Amino acid sequence: MISSGSDEARRQRAQEHSVLPLGDPDRHFWLFRSVARVIGLDLARAVSQGMLERENYSAIVNRCRTCPMVAACETWLATSSGSAATPPQGCLVAADIAQLKTMTKSKGAY
Repeated sequence: MISSGSDEARRQRAQEHSVLPLGDPDRHFWLFRSVARVIGLDLARAVSQGMLERENYSAIVNRCRTCPMVAACETWLATSSGSAATPPQGCLVAADIAQLKTMTKSKGAY
């Protein structure tokens, strides 16, 4: 999995704590989908073409739910003009999004 050191450190800290406050699942589902859309990734297509299994999709949304940067993410989405090369800085699922984007490009899905 592609990941920056800071993203990996956040992920490891999250895994070390057995109890994490989780954000609203619906809100984070839509945040994840929206970030993916802004960077040009069609998650519905990734699922339908077998590049993203539903269980992995759910796990990514659950990781997103642990992110303390919801307001920053929403601001990024509001100011992105509908197009960006990468997810917002500090995004806990940026590595997952980058990996999916790389996979879809290599398979010529988009």
